[in-house]
Amino acid sequence: MKIAIMQPYLFPYIGYFQLINAVDEFVIYDNIEFTKKGWINRNRILMHGKDDYFTLPLKKDSDFLHVNQRKVAESYSKDRAKIIGRIAELYKKAPQYNEVFPLIESIFNTNEENLFDFIFHSLKKISHYLEIKTEFIVSSSIAINHSLKSQDKVIAICKELRATSYINPIGGTELYSKDTFNKNDLQLNFIKSNTIEYQQFDNDFIPSLSIIDVLFFNSRGKIQEYLNQYTIL
Repeated sequence: MKIAIMQPYLFPYIGYFQLINAVDEFVIYDNIEFTKKGWINRNRILMHGKDDYFTLPLKKDSDFLHVNQRKVAESYSKDRAKIIGRIAELYKKAPQYNEVFPLIESIFNTNEENLFDFIFHSLKKISHYLEIKTEFIVSSSIAINHSLKSQDKVIAICKELRATSYINPIGGTELYSKDTFNKNDLQLNFIKSNTIEYQQFDNDFIPSLSIIDVLFFNSRGKIQEYLNQYTIL
């Protein structure tokens, strides 16, 4: 059985969904410390030929809280109308707008107040739209020693889930040892996305934008093709 483990990201890029699609079970960390200026509550979309950030506003709180302890800002009921309106304005002429906008709007209109729950809900909704069959597992539900770090924690999760193979994004090659995984009867592989380009209006292509951008410019069938455009190393 193949598994992958990732942090929760807000509307992540296509490579994140390639990883989900490449495994049998996808573990999402909820009991990890929230990090500012990462991808947990923000991402990039296309704005007039350039990339620009959109952010899910959060309630002010301790920087040391876990992701599953952070809350969406109390002003979100008003803020989401601005976010939805901005996305609508930027992508209203995109080829898949009529099909995709109701999906994006429904995600932002969820009543989830917990940051992790919001992200988890959005990942499942988009995966369902793309007909990805992978099972999602929340990390805190796994019976391991959660004080473990990095490679040790990954191996512990793999063992508890009875995995035979662990797949990680290519950027983590320096973090993990194939020898150590082999000693624990686990195969370690890395996923490397192929180059994916598509028409973004009449602009020069900007890579690695949020899945929102991919959804608006590509049919479901085309995105399903993209999901398999990677190499396992």
